[in-house]
Parts: sequence; structure tokens; C-alpha cells
Amino acid sequence: MLCCPPTGGRGDPWRPRSERSHEAPRSPRPPSPAPPCREWHGPDALVETREDEEQNIKLTEILELLVAAGYFRARIKGLSPFDKVVGGMTWCITTCNFDIDVDLLFQENSTIGQKIALTEKIVSVLPKMKCPHRLEPHQIQGLDFIHIFPVVQWLVKRAIETREEMGDYIRSYSISQFQKTHRLPEDDEFMQRKEKAIKTVTDIFEVYKPQRKYKRQKGAEELLDEESKVHATLLEYGRRYGFSRQAGKTEQTEDKKIVLPSGLAAAGKAEPCDEDDLRAAEELRIKTLMTGMAAMATEEGKLTASTVGQIVGLQSDEIKQIVSEYAEKQSELSAEERPERLGAAQQHRRKVASLNKQILQKTKLLEELQAKFVDLQAKCTEAKKTLTEVKSYSEKLDKELAALETIESQADSSVLQNLRTLVAMNENLKSQEQEFKAHCREEMERLQQDIENLKAEAAENGEEEEPNKLIDQQYQTEKEKLQKIRLLLARRNREIAILQRKIDEVPSRAELTQYQKRFIELYSQVSATHKETKQFFTLYNTLDDKKVYLEKEVNLLNSIHDNFHQAMASSGSREQFLRQMEQIVEGIKQNRMKMEKKKQENKMRRDQLNDEYLELLEKQRLYFKTVKEFKEECRKNEMLLSKLKASSS
Repeated sequence: MLCCPPTGGRGDPWRPRSERSHEAPRSPRPPSPAPPCREWHGPDALVETREDEEQNIKLTEILELLVAAGYFRARIKGLSPFDKVVGGMTWCITTCNFDIDVDLLFQENSTIGQKIALTEKIVSVLPKMKCPHRLEPHQIQGLDFIHIFPVVQWLVKRAIETREEMGDYIRSYSISQFQKTHRLPEDDEFMQRKEKAIKTVTDIFEVYKPQRKYKRQKGAEELLDEESKVHATLLEYGRRYGFSRQAGKTEQTEDKKIVLPSGLAAAGKAEPCDEDDLRAAEELRIKTLMTGMAAMATEEGKLTASTVGQIVGLQSDEIKQIVSEYAEKQSELSAEERPERLGAAQQHRRKVASLNKQILQKTKLLEELQAKFVDLQAKCTEAKKTLTEVKSYSEKLDKELAALETIESQADSSVLQNLRTLVAMNENLKSQEQEFKAHCREEMERLQQDIENLKAEAAENGEEEEPNKLIDQQYQTEKEKLQKIRLLLARRNREIAILQRKIDEVPSRAELTQYQKRFIELYSQVSATHKETKQFFTLYNTLDDKKVYLEKEVNLLNSIHDNFHQAMASSGSREQFLRQMEQIVEGIKQNRMKMEKKKQENKMRRDQLNDEYLELLEKQRLYFKTVKEFKEECRKNEMLLSKLKASSS
């Protein structure tokens, strides 16, 4: 780090003479370099840095935080604190996966302008990331670690949280991708047990599923209330639903009255009764519901109208009429077979229901025919429209065909014949390809079937157990070898990483050359500014001395002018005035002699320093020449070493 001259204290030539007017006049001294106190980051930028124990402690804590977060380049000793800290901050911002419209490209050993631009970008990004701490670019450039530490601490915390979230997401994604193409033995076992369990549950449901024993007749009386519908449905599946004795006793103790269900209310029997009356009413209701049902076993033995329609499968009017007459006769016969169950009123209701049903069927048939007529009419219109389009398209094709025939008559017949041959060959190849694919598919199915048969035979004969054991043993052996090889590989990778880290800690020749170039640039900038500043101070001191002498001369002339008439008034005052003038002239001569003597001394010192400067330039030329020769010898040495290694190998 190069420095500029410090501000002076008492008698310092770098302080204006107006601030040291009480001191004796002295010639200005050239500025001398001072201990490191400021750092240059550009031609016009001067940033002060604090080098104390607290700054070093904060730098150590920042590097420990970055290493703990995973930024291991902070361990490299060859990097500067600026590269370590700014590189770590850039890495943390990139790891946070935050969407920002800024290009944070960090490069080690950057130029001064690149460093300034990077620090300004970092400072502009932090508020967008909602960082609670504020930081300025000059604090980063001046390595103010006390203010940088809380920002780095927050960035490391944010980076660790983001990495944990992304780690869980990547882990779940990798597990899902693995499960898409691979299975573990536990998964195969679970799938086998799952299939067996599903099959068992399905068989149990199939065995114990409800079986319908009765079915309501189509012409039976329609049930109006919901409770009667529930009871009728339960009776169809063979369950007799009624009140138990315990339930009847509970209701008697609570209400002292029992109201019959709504199914008995329709028959006009809703009155209080005891347990026997309740049971009798329940039996009567069941019988009433059973009158409209027929056993499924007896129905299966009869030939119904729907069965006849399905067997015949024709849609002529005669067959439909015969089927309807057969259904009517069947209902009449079923009514005659059960005269004790059905009364005259119920038979009349059945006939009315049958006639209403026939009316509904005819109405439905009429509606279907009307709908079919509308559909057919729409289809006819659409077909006419399609026919018109097809005719127009056919006329268009005829015109194009005529044009093609005209072109064909004008074209070369050999080329047309060749095209026809190629088209026929293309169609033949397509058909051969289809046949070959079908043959390959059949061959694959046959081979798969052969493999399944061989596996089944091997499983039956027990011939596959011994090879399986040998394969398992060989698999375990190879697996152990793979594990050992992985351990050795991990150990070797750790050794390689350690050696690589040690190699990175040593700066290369290119890095040293780059460091030298940067130091030379900084030295040139500091030297130019130092020279310019020295010239300004020299000019200021010279003008200040000139001003002082001019003021003294003006004061002396004013004093002579004011006292001249008074001194000429008498001879004594005149002599005294002349003596004072001689003394003043003598003093001026002495001062002149002193200044000339000092001038000669400064001139001699300048000549001496010029000689020393020429000697140093000669030494510098000799140094550069020696360094160049040394580099050439190193290059020759490397070439000889590479040739020696090549010849030995």
C-alpha cells in the first residue's frame, strides 16, 4: 500500500507559512514519505483506512463466517483482504438466489475502476435484498471491517437459509426422479402384498355382496312416502324390518303412546296400541308390501317380454305388437294366479296402469320417431350440402387433372416413367416396412412367451436356486469391493484437495507480475500527485516570502517618507536619520549575503542529489537487465527440465 505525505506539525514545510508566521524564516524542505495511512484506489480517489487491532479482529471474524458458510477461497493467503471480503459478499449474494438486475462479476486482481464499480453494485443490491444494515462504497474500498461485519453476517445467514431450502427441494426432486425409474426391494414387496390384499378384499366383497331375492312388479301400486320405499327396498334383499321389543318398551316409557308409521297411516290405522298390536300391524304392512313383489327365482324361470325382444332382435311392427300382447297376457296370467292377494279394485288399477303405460310407450315411440325424422332431415340437408361441396371439389379436381394431363403431354416421357417407378417403389417399401414391423412384433411376443415358459419350468424344477445363490454371493463381493474403492477414492480426493489448496496459496509468476504492474501503476500515480503537490507548496512558499519582503519594503519606504521632513528639520535629527538609513542598508546587505549563501548551499545540495539520482538510475537499469537475464535463464531451465522429463519417460 502506497501513501501520500502526512500533514506537518510545527515547522513543517507542508503547512502554509501563514500558519507558522511566528517561526523564523526558513527555506522549504521537500516532502518525505510517511508510514502507511491512506490507500489509493484511483487517480482522483483517496480513501483512508483504519489499521488497528479492532479492524484485524473484525477481518478475522468475517473470514471465519465466510469459511463456515462454504466460501473456502477466504483461506487462500495469497489473496488480499479486499478480494476475500468482496469475493465472499458476491458469492453470498449469488447463493441467495435473489432476482436482481445487476451483473455481479467478481474477478480477482481487478483494476481500480472494476473494484469501484463492483462495490457500487454491491451497495445498490443490498437495499433490494432488504438488508437491515446500510453500507457505503467508500467503506468497502477503505476496508472498514467494523461496518462491513454486520452486512456479511446477514448475508451469510441468508445464504445458509437459502441453501437449506434449495437442498430440501433438490433432495425431494432427486427422490421423485429416482422413484420414476427405479424401485427398492421393499417397494416390490409392498406392491406384491398390495395386489394380494386388493384381490382378497375384492373376493370378500364378491362373496358377501347383497343378493336380491324379490322384485317389485311393474304394475304394482306406487309408494308415496319415503319410509315405505325404504322398507320395500330392504324386503327386496330379504331383510324383514320391524320394531323390536326393547325399542317398543323404551318408546312406551317415554311417550306412553305409539303412532304407527306413515305406511299404515294410508290404510287408516294410526292409533295407540300395545306390543302385540304393533307386531300385528308390522306383519300386515310387510304383507301389503310383499303383494307387489315377485320372487327372483320364479321370475328367472319365466320368459319375459324384454327377453323375447332381445332374442328376436328385430324392429318390425308385427314383432313389437306380439311382444306387447305377450306382456299383457303375462300380467293377466300372473294376476289370475294370485286371486287371493289381489282385489277387484287393485286389478282395475293394474289394468289402468297397464293402459297408461302403453299410452306412455306409444307417446315415447312417437317422440322418438319425430326426433329421428328431425335428425334424418338434418342429415339429409347436411348430405345435400356435402354433395354440393364434393361436386364442386370434383369439378376442381377435373380441371386440375386436365391441366396436369396437358403438362404431362408436354413433359418428357422418360422422366414421367421414372417418377412412376419411384412412386411405386415407395409404396412397396412402405408395405414391406409395415409387414416387417408386424413380423418383429410377433417374434418379440413369441420370444417373451418362451422366456416366461422357461422361467416357469425352472421355478418348478428348482434349478434356479443354486445360480441365484452364486449370483447373490458374487454381487455382495463386488459391492464390498466397490465400497472399498469409493473409500480410497474419497481419501485420494481429500489429499488432492489439500495439495491443490497449498498450491493455490503460493502465488504464481503471472500473479507476481500482475502485482508488480499494479504497484508500479499506483506508484506512478502517487509520484505524479506527490510531485504536483510539492510544486504547489514550493510556489506558495515562494510567493509568501516575496509577499513578506514586499511588505517589509513598503513599510520601510512609508517610514522613511513619514520621518523625512521631521528629520530634515534639525541637523541632529538628520544625522540620526542618516545613521538609521546606513544601518538599514547594512542589514539588507547582510540578509542578501545570507540568502546568496543559502542559495549556494541549496544549489550544491541539488547537484549532489542529482548525482545520487543518476547513480540510482544506473543501478535500476542494471537491476532490470539482471532480472531480464534471470528470466531468460529460468525459461531455459524449464525447457531443459521438460526435455529431461520427456526423455526419461
